Amino acid sequence: MRTPAEKGRLFQELHRRPGLLLLPNPWDAGTAKLLASLGFEALATTSLGMANMLGRPDGENAVSRAELIENCRVIAEATDLPVNADLENGYADDPREAATILRDVAAVGIVGGSIEDWSGERIYDFDHAVERVAAGVEMARSLSVPFTFVARAEGFGKGLKDLDDTIRRLQAFEKVGADVLYAPHLKDLATMKLVASSVSKPLNVVMSAADPDLTAAQIESVGVKRISVGGALSRLALAAFMSGGRAMKEGSFTWMRETMSSGDLKAVFRA
Repeated sequence: MRTPAEKGRLFQELHRRPGLLLLPNPWDAGTAKLLASLGFEALATTSLGMANMLGRPDGENAVSRAELIENCRVIAEATDLPVNADLENGYADDPREAATILRDVAAVGIVGGSIEDWSGERIYDFDHAVERVAAGVEMARSLSVPFTFVARAEGFGKGLKDLDDTIRRLQAFEKVGADVLYAPHLKDLATMKLVASSVSKPLNVVMSAADPDLTAAQIESVGVKRISVGGALSRLALAAFMSGGRAMKEGSFTWMRETMSSGDLKAVFRA
């Protein structure tokens, strides 16, 4: 098993090397192990997936800070892959208080993490948002393991259709030292290309908000470095679960032919 320091260095190298980094989003130890068995090089947690696992609606403070950190620990310990964490807004408006969550998740094995410029109710004012990223950078640099800090600009998908503001924020986040930039809700290649060409740090896009007909190769071709899927794998799993449940309610069990065998599961989980 790799040490946290080894995971941190590997995660940074995956961002420096040429080519795309695919980050699937598990929500517990089992899904982390299953994704690792497919050959992915790193993982990312999902707040939506965790809320789904707990039977709670995403947002609305569905998951506590302590619950999120514990989920990070479980996923980080499940495999020897580097794990990037979805840290919401750091559970605080104050820049330095929000930044402490980076320290706390690093202590449980996480080697990368994102903090949003969205309070849960509003987008932070520009200067406040930049101050929060600067505090996150300072905290990330103070940690004993290499840590990749991701700054998220949420406005474009929160009812604010001003892409110029999103780009301005990402550029400011880059200037104060964020390692990776993340703008959810970019739907098409032209928009992704515009944002990617406006910054020099790695850009993450999330496919749960994008055109699903796009391929990884197409997205890489416009300058995107990382692709994640947020809670989409969780929603896919729950869709299959509900389909099987509905069929069972009607008296049909043919869906059992689509299940993963117990033997295959045991093989992955033993490893």
